[in-house]
Amino acid sequence: MKVVIAGATGAIGRPLVTALRLSGHQVYALTRGGRGAELARALGATPVHARVLDRDDLLRATETLTADAVIHQLTAYKRSPPTHYRSPGLLRTNALRTVGSRNLVELAENIGATRYLTQSLILGYGIRDHGTEPVTELEPFGRAQGDANDANLAALHEAESQAWQARGMDGIALRYGFFYGPGASDMITRGLKLRLLPLPSTGSGHTGFVHIEDAVSATVAALEHGRPGQSYNIVDDEPITWDTMFDAMAAAIGARRPLRVPPRLLRLSAPLAAAQMLDLSLRASNAKAQAELAWKPSYPTYREGVVTVAKTPS
Repeated sequence: MKVVIAGATGAIGRPLVTALRLSGHQVYALTRGGRGAELARALGATPVHARVLDRDDLLRATETLTADAVIHQLTAYKRSPPTHYRSPGLLRTNALRTVGSRNLVELAENIGATRYLTQSLILGYGIRDHGTEPVTELEPFGRAQGDANDANLAALHEAESQAWQARGMDGIALRYGFFYGPGASDMITRGLKLRLLPLPSTGSGHTGFVHIEDAVSATVAALEHGRPGQSYNIVDDEPITWDTMFDAMAAAIGARRPLRVPPRLLRLSAPLAAAQMLDLSLRASNAKAQAELAWKPSYPTYREGVVTVAKTPS
């Protein structure tokens, strides 16, 4: 297939370009130019200079392009996921999931694409305690909770809705867990080495993680085998706590165990991160992805995957 990727130079975009090319696909990378274009070429993709949030610019830059699929992997996280609800990176990412999604769907329609994949997150199920049972794709998604996270939930819902409403296309949403692995958790490992990533002293809730290589392989599988109008939880086999993951990462890179601080201090200094650690307990199930995509994680749990975080990304 000819595949257009928005976000081709991001944490998942870079290895995704490589994986798609190894699978025989031709890749076009939407980029604003400069270093992004150079990196896209180095990865073997053809750069297309366009600003996704500028509809006219995007459509003008791609008016002669034809392709079979579009994949939306854009975020605006420059260094690491946001820790505050009003962080510029999060606000811009929400714009990419709303305005950007609308523009990319129109692009896909114009260039004759028949498949459209969008990045989503298991966080869209809501930052709250979901209990001990597995959370499947049948659970409500993107619903307002009446708190500061509502704008983020609405943006995730919009990104998925745009995918499914695209005319003449197979829309698919990939609800990723938290990425880790080479290139995906580099900022976290640096923070752990400097002991700048404290954990709540009361412990943290469960959530789903996914090794970056498994996130990539699941995305390729969804492109090739995913059912139209479907969402898929892309996580590993074992939900774990943040304490478990950060302690394991620290051990893997030879760092000391992360500091523990009172929850109230964490909520004051990093309210969004604190909510994800303290208020969220979400055991997302990957059963549907394994059954329908002919996919299973190469790193089924953090135990197999965490040893890779010390490796330098290619």
